[in-house]
Amino acid sequence: MAKEVTKRSENYSQWYNDLVVKADLAEASAVRGCMVIKPYGYAIWEKMHETLDRMFKETGHQNAYFPLFIPKSFLSREAEHVEGFAKECAVVTHHRLMTNPDGPGVVVDPSARLEEELVVRPTSETIIWNTYKNWITSWRDLPILCNQWANVVRWEMRTRLFLRTAEFLWQEGHTAHATRQEAEEETLRMVNVYADFARNTMAMPVVVGHKSPNERFAGAVDTMCIEALMQDGKALQAGTSHFLGQNFAKAFDVQYTNKEGQQEYVWATSWGVSTRLMGALIMAHGDDNGLVLPPKLAPIQVVMVPIYKSDEERTAILDRMDQLKKELEAHGHTVKIDDRDTLRPGFKFAEWELKGVPVRIAIGPRDLQNGTVELARRDTLEKSSVSQEGLGKRIEELLSDIQDNIYAKALKFRDDNIIKVDTWDDFTEKIEKGGFLLCHWDGTAETEEKIKEETKATIRCIPIDTAVCEEEGKCIYSGKPSHRRVLFARSY
Repeated sequence: MAKEVTKRSENYSQWYNDLVVKADLAEASAVRGCMVIKPYGYAIWEKMHETLDRMFKETGHQNAYFPLFIPKSFLSREAEHVEGFAKECAVVTHHRLMTNPDGPGVVVDPSARLEEELVVRPTSETIIWNTYKNWITSWRDLPILCNQWANVVRWEMRTRLFLRTAEFLWQEGHTAHATRQEAEEETLRMVNVYADFARNTMAMPVVVGHKSPNERFAGAVDTMCIEALMQDGKALQAGTSHFLGQNFAKAFDVQYTNKEGQQEYVWATSWGVSTRLMGALIMAHGDDNGLVLPPKLAPIQVVMVPIYKSDEERTAILDRMDQLKKELEAHGHTVKIDDRDTLRPGFKFAEWELKGVPVRIAIGPRDLQNGTVELARRDTLEKSSVSQEGLGKRIEELLSDIQDNIYAKALKFRDDNIIKVDTWDDFTEKIEKGGFLLCHWDGTAETEEKIKEETKATIRCIPIDTAVCEEEGKCIYSGKPSHRRVLFARSY
């Protein structure tokens, strides 16, 4: 089964597609550009959802839900916002079908045209701020800290499972504050929540920073992000947090009476991550044998495979596995016994390697007799024979070690591929090899656009917590003065 996966060195893009499909994560649907997330893939997303939801609530946020459909006029109220999303919007024009009078099937009922067309949610700032106008009158109503888990539609022309689809799942936080300082603190707080999640749950090192003005979210005053480096040397934006200033409050006339009795516009943020994190997880850790899942996100942390030649051996081994399973579950681990008698052990081993299960336990007749098991760890593919006694504690320590090792490996790769570049010739050579290039930039949109046009590389972020390099220098492209280095890379 694992041999059916293309090697990363041969075709990284095909390797990625192979893993998504063959590991039962997702598949293309009958609707162009949309995907079906299969149970195993959705189980991983549920773990992400569960962890992030807890982290949001620990920072004082509450979940809510807002409409899928947005009146088209709402989008036109914030000029930069509508310009940023106009080309990606799916629009509902009619509300009814009718039997085709000219033949079989159905057609749109021309008499059922909507008075105002509706946009299928590409993001929810407009509908939410129209709602917040009804919720906010006084400083006592602030802050509002809402998050929603939802689907969105952005009509992408080139799609890839998880990374870029016409419809995808995400969460979007939308908060309202009395002061600029509170909103800016919220923006920073939430990008750090994402960084914490990426590093400690996904085992994925990220760089936190500010987007350049060219790369900001449409309608934002400032955009912060977490950027990750995939194994092919391309960057992936894994999450964003936006300081929206008073732009949406002014567009929807959301004001409040302050403590002095004066009217002021509310300050806003929004922030989100999506099922794109699934793509990041695959590309950050996977190998030529399949997925490599951090234990904190693995739907199955331990799989147990019996090895036997007779029904009597099978029964005895499965009985012992049932006992061990209960012990492991008592330690909080998710365990599956693969008792399918139609497949050989070798096929099962390959299947669970492909699916990235962190730990595999095999028990045969000799193990049963000796009171041992064979442990195989997915991250290093190392095997060892250990005692069944105290297995729960041993697995707990092993899963922790695997989580740490996966992160350490990804961190080394990332750090080895942050490269200082000081000349344009060096930049154009190294960008072909991939990685984060730490370069001086003169701060102008014109230079940024020229670099993008000539190399397809963009400024991923202006770092604030990793690879921070504030120093005097000269822009690699224009030669003009620069006061800090920024991270360039090609990206997904």
